[in-house]
Amino acid sequence: MLVDTHCHLDLPPLYENLEKILEAAFAAGVSRFVVPGVHPDNWERILSIARRYDSVYPAFGIHPMYADLPGNEMLERLSLFAGKGIAIGETGLDSMLPVPLEMQEQLFRHHIRLANKNELPLLVHCRRAFNRTLQILREEKAARGGIMHAFSGSPEMALMFIKCGFMISISGTVTWENSGRPKRVASGIPLSALLFETDAPDLAPEKFKGGPNQPAFMTENLLAASVLRGVAPAELAAASSENSIRIFGMNGHSKKAR
Repeated sequence: MLVDTHCHLDLPPLYENLEKILEAAFAAGVSRFVVPGVHPDNWERILSIARRYDSVYPAFGIHPMYADLPGNEMLERLSLFAGKGIAIGETGLDSMLPVPLEMQEQLFRHHIRLANKNELPLLVHCRRAFNRTLQILREEKAARGGIMHAFSGSPEMALMFIKCGFMISISGTVTWENSGRPKRVASGIPLSALLFETDAPDLAPEKFKGGPNQPAFMTENLLAASVLRGVAPAELAAASSENSIRIFGMNGHSKKAR
């Protein structure tokens, strides 16, 4: 049974059709879902979804695209929500955003320290800022490691993050006809560090491009990676699920008590 390590079930059009979206995912063999926070306005909704469905696990953070928003009150609120989740994020650095990198870095460091305080892994977003992201993770000593979400860097860079305790998440880009790096990463990294995600409703697989992504489509990512690695889909599914459970500590996580 697969784990979608990064999907935004709180966002449209998924949230409006949540029951059907989850039913389709279950039918496809996707049984657990990690829903990361992007903006403070949606933290309550994410928590509500997680309380309604045992298969949904919340994470709380502020996406770097909103790094110019936080004040002390918002950061204090994030600290209150942090302990209710299974990870901290989505956080990270993105040089393609209009928000100054200095602001992004300050917020990223805050997330890392919060993750260390709560002994939780990080969900890291990174675009064209891999060296700086790696440097900050080393400086702040991210104790529980985490996941490089929808990783778009090189296989060599992926190995450097793995050495720092991070796993590499494969998204729908591995199915895209013109994707080079995602295919090389999916085929080359150690199986012990490989995870899958959809980033739904974004990053739909090639077969479903032009429409919203959903967790049920994650099997496309799995099949593409299994061909690239020359490994049976069932074997790859079992290994990635074990990796997900290990990094998140899902077996021991009682979110209903939080």
